[in-house]
Amino acid sequence: MKSLLLIRHAKSSWDDASLPDFDRPLNTRGIKDADNMSLWLRKRITSIDAFFSSPAKRAKTTAEKFAAAFAAGKDRLIFDQGLYLAQPSFFYSLISKTDDALSTIAIFSHNPGITEFANSLSTKVTTDNIPTCGIFAVSINIQRWKDFETAGKELLFYDYPKLHN
Repeated sequence: MKSLLLIRHAKSSWDDASLPDFDRPLNTRGIKDADNMSLWLRKRITSIDAFFSSPAKRAKTTAEKFAAAFAAGKDRLIFDQGLYLAQPSFFYSLISKTDDALSTIAIFSHNPGITEFANSLSTKVTTDNIPTCGIFAVSINIQRWKDFETAGKELLFYDYPKLHN
């Protein structure tokens, strides 16, 4: 059995309009949401074996906050340029190449791709938009990640910061 957590980056700052999209940091709410959601997730999931993230500043910072909540070393953080504005096909490709020794992985990325990918995984919940710092989690009855795409998936939960306000 494997578990996949899809996490959209937390709310980013638009204070400096001259910054390229890739370099936008988290805003104050984003920092708070990443801290709170990572602690909430820590109560639901005991461990995460790897944290795959877009290297864009807002996604990277979000992933680092979640990794810290799980006391994960930097060796469990993997930054992949392909996760920056990834299409669903990239998620499938990345997952299918994941080391089978990893049971639970988290992927941090951006809309619209992360929402489109999440919607392809479950018929129980569909969404027009995974909100910032939203978490969409599924379990997959597989031993090998290469079997992910065709395997049945079960929704574990779908949560986001505004559900806790």
